[in-house]
Amino acid sequence: MDVWPGRPFPLGATPGPDGTNFAVASNVAGGVTLCLFDGSAAEQKLQLTEADAGIWHGFVPGVGAGQRYGYRVQGPYQPASGLRCNPNKLLLDPYARAITGEIEWSDAVLAYLPGDPDSFSTLDSAPHVPRSLVVSDVFDWGDDAPPAIPYSDTIVYETHLKGFTQLHPSVPAELRGTYAGLATPAALEHLVRLGVTALELLPVHQHVDDGFLRSKGLDNYWGYSSLGFFAPHAAYSAEVRAGRIGGQVAEFKALVKAIHAAGLEVILDVVFNHTAEGNHLGPTLSFRGFDNAAYYRLVSDNHRYYFDTTGTGNSFNVDDPTCLRLIMDSLRYWIAEMHVDGFRFDLAAALGRDHGRFDRISAFFDLVSQDPVVSRVKLIAEPWDLGQPDSYDVGRFPALWSEWNGRYRDTTRDFWRGQAGTLPDMATRLTGSADLYGPSQRRPNASINFVTCHDGFTLRDLVSYDQKQNAANVESNTDGTDDNRSWNCGIEGPTDDATVLALRASQSRSLLATLLLSLGVPMINGGDELGRTQRGNNNAYCQDNEISWFDWSAVDEELLAFTREVIAIRRRHPVLRRRRYATGALADDIAWFTALGSSMTDSDWNAGSIRSIVAHFDGKRDADRDDRGRPILDDDLLIVLNGWWESLTFTIPDVGAAMVWMRELDTLTGQAGERSSVGGATEKLATGAQIVVGPRSLVLLRSKR
Repeated sequence: MDVWPGRPFPLGATPGPDGTNFAVASNVAGGVTLCLFDGSAAEQKLQLTEADAGIWHGFVPGVGAGQRYGYRVQGPYQPASGLRCNPNKLLLDPYARAITGEIEWSDAVLAYLPGDPDSFSTLDSAPHVPRSLVVSDVFDWGDDAPPAIPYSDTIVYETHLKGFTQLHPSVPAELRGTYAGLATPAALEHLVRLGVTALELLPVHQHVDDGFLRSKGLDNYWGYSSLGFFAPHAAYSAEVRAGRIGGQVAEFKALVKAIHAAGLEVILDVVFNHTAEGNHLGPTLSFRGFDNAAYYRLVSDNHRYYFDTTGTGNSFNVDDPTCLRLIMDSLRYWIAEMHVDGFRFDLAAALGRDHGRFDRISAFFDLVSQDPVVSRVKLIAEPWDLGQPDSYDVGRFPALWSEWNGRYRDTTRDFWRGQAGTLPDMATRLTGSADLYGPSQRRPNASINFVTCHDGFTLRDLVSYDQKQNAANVESNTDGTDDNRSWNCGIEGPTDDATVLALRASQSRSLLATLLLSLGVPMINGGDELGRTQRGNNNAYCQDNEISWFDWSAVDEELLAFTREVIAIRRRHPVLRRRRYATGALADDIAWFTALGSSMTDSDWNAGSIRSIVAHFDGKRDADRDDRGRPILDDDLLIVLNGWWESLTFTIPDVGAAMVWMRELDTLTGQAGERSSVGGATEKLATGAQIVVGPRSLVLLRSKR
């Protein structure tokens, strides 16, 4: 078979009417062999003879979509110097649009002989590793268009693609746990009725089930072990399950199209901080074999080892142009070709490290800020990693970026479990965390507020367990955090005690209501609205089973109805979705009062024993404007927080105008909407009136002037 010179760009395999152009980057290779495989795994080797600026390329006539392929790289193998080329290892294309097959863990996937990390393995890995696939990007998008929902109106729903539908009774059995299953009306209807606006999917890039997990009979369920940054994970494809190799690409596009048609956005959780190749003793599957030092950070004085700020054994080298180009090309691909609406960057602090320290003007952030495609979508950072120094960088990311606000999570959990001294911080979190984002002239939408997420307890478990229950992970319950800031309400785990169950239900409602009434962008952990439990497991990354899957047969219907209504309240009231902080002359559009109805003083704020407060959100103050400069007006709201373990009597404060207040939400009773008296008349409260607020509960009052 002939190999023509072809072109160095675009990288990857690009099919055309007469054949396919192949291009791959390596600055250290002495030669690159393109390996083509047929259905029987027979291998045909073609030498790429063209190399331009570190990119090896060639055009192969007659090769089209569906072709399986890989690479072998000839070059230096000097582990002590950070050079790890080994032509006996078949490598996945870093730009592969689809991947077929799985890793069969054996000594052959290692570039060295076990027990001797300096040795050179001649074992052929080809029978044990996946293949890259040539695919066509042709797809009928029709009139698909991004919903382009403003951050101020966004409500994020974080979920696992498989777990959401794996047990869904209304999704056809053959589609459960797949892209096509999530695209069904039965699945999307739940999200539409709930009222969320953006679906944040745990990693859907092709990932690896690690060898150590497989040896224990477990799987990498969450998927934070990426290997193909352009390829949808094949195991989530109904097409692939049915034997249609490469069908995952069109199936994922169809999912995005269906989600957009439902009025929702798609945000992908992406893992550019590390790869599945692990530490210096890990397998050689792709990047390591092409150009180890270009793709991975190496210890400066000993290039044998990796500079690891992720806890996975390696860190992507965002100081290198080859690695940066791959990340940016991947992001643009998922936006332009897959039509996704944004990204959540796992351990994003690792992407901002410049010679070890976190730097908000590092090369990666500079590239994102000037890129005409990537800079236009939602960009969300998990603003920490495991590196030192600067491992916790909440509030330090640059403009355009929003952040998972870990301070919000911790404060809200502490307040509702009765931790003393949390009131001032709770007030700051409730109003958008201006202390974190205001100094850098960012807005409340920089704060992605959350109480729970995939990593940690679910909401149900947060109010049911004081201690993690991770025995199923086969790590002697040593994995997962011990800093849960949870409270079991008096009994550890499942119980039939009616008093405890009522308290847990009230606590759940208070946590959810606080989340959805706070300024900033709320993120709901998928399944929390259903009362989903992981049986106390706070690190279910390896539990691809009923521990993690949504149990649609055990839905807490009362909690679901409550969540829907609180989301509806948020969507009805623009005062809860303000796009700017209240500052200067407008600072009194949010005012604070004691339970007695008097304005909070410095001594009140500094009294660590106070656990109750009233916040007045003035809907008439000109604190926010729409895109055309018009004032955004709303009703006035009073948010009453009682963090005490007993009921408190609150006095309706004087907010400077004659007001009549109606109760719109009460987390103790679970009622949402105006409460009526026994006689049928709507309960109305004037200035100076008193209202009893139950223990550990939140009440929302609304007034029209």
